[in-house]
Amino acid sequence: MEDNLVLRETSLVEQHRKLGAKLAPFGGWLMPIQYEGILVEHAHTRKAVSVFDICHMGEFLLEADPVASGFDRIVTQNVVLMPVGSCRYGFMLNEQAGVLDDLVVYRISQNNWMLVVNAATTLNDYEHLKRNLLPVCRLQNISDKTGKLDVQGPQSLDILKGIFGQGVERLKYYTFSEFSFENECCTISRTGYTGELGFEIYISNDYVLKLWQTLLKDVKVRPAGLGSRDTLRLEMGYPLYGHDLDTAHTPQEAGLAKFVDFSKDFIGKEALLKEQSDGLKKHLVCFQADSRRSIRHGFAIFEKDRQIGMVTSGSFSPSLSVGIGMGYVAGNYGVGSELVVKDNLTEIPVKIVKKPFLNKTSL
Repeated sequence: MEDNLVLRETSLVEQHRKLGAKLAPFGGWLMPIQYEGILVEHAHTRKAVSVFDICHMGEFLLEADPVASGFDRIVTQNVVLMPVGSCRYGFMLNEQAGVLDDLVVYRISQNNWMLVVNAATTLNDYEHLKRNLLPVCRLQNISDKTGKLDVQGPQSLDILKGIFGQGVERLKYYTFSEFSFENECCTISRTGYTGELGFEIYISNDYVLKLWQTLLKDVKVRPAGLGSRDTLRLEMGYPLYGHDLDTAHTPQEAGLAKFVDFSKDFIGKEALLKEQSDGLKKHLVCFQADSRRSIRHGFAIFEKDRQIGMVTSGSFSPSLSVGIGMGYVAGNYGVGSELVVKDNLTEIPVKIVKKPFLNKTSL
């Protein structure tokens, strides 16, 4: 599908080319997939610190009373109770409770918010919000004006303190604050998609190149691409929209009901309550091979000779040195169940395991 799009480039693309990055289309953007190699970048993120160009993500600013505007009804998080300076992960659903997108909501002040959404769904998300928000609010799509760098790894705090000062140290998990870089205001949140201690930095596109160069002046920091970002998130069992989450699946099927607040009204709630009453027809499981063979998206999942599902995410795990994956299965299969994933040429025995695949305590 992306072949028919006019690909957009971030202001960092020339820097990626100079660093020898392999570039490829991703969510309508031309993005770095790898520099030194996925395994090298994955390992460096787990033991030191890496910087990721995530400028393709979508960002919206919303000025609204969460109840009067209808905003609280559009997302599954309870945004009314969010403290200022906090952020929360959740979903926008359709009436059938299919996931339109997963997103993080930032509460900047009492009635000011930033919404961070996926690249490929940015325009659809914006239209969905406009359709469902009441006119007593102001919504802006600032995606093309906003740069985003993710600094992830055990040494990430030390790196950012050297650039932004000691205030970074006061950030708790899933909180954010404003900082200054070259006299330009930016937002730093203690969040990420790797399972490591990490931070996400939102800054004007006019300054993101300078920040990228400043970060890479430290020899401990290396650039990492979307390839290692995928293996890192998969080891943690984090879902990827368009693979593990989409309109064909609900948060309950994905095992993510903890990010849905049933104490309030929201689009898709009735469908989720009916799903609870009827019982899940399928659910997302994590599985692990006993070999290094890579499990791939689109492989079929079998119990003996009967297909019971499909793989939604899969890869070789650099940390565990085995194949791992996630997929939806129909039936009562849980931890310890032995299955087989396969395509026309490959057949890999797997066992369902608890998530995350890799236990991390550094967040």
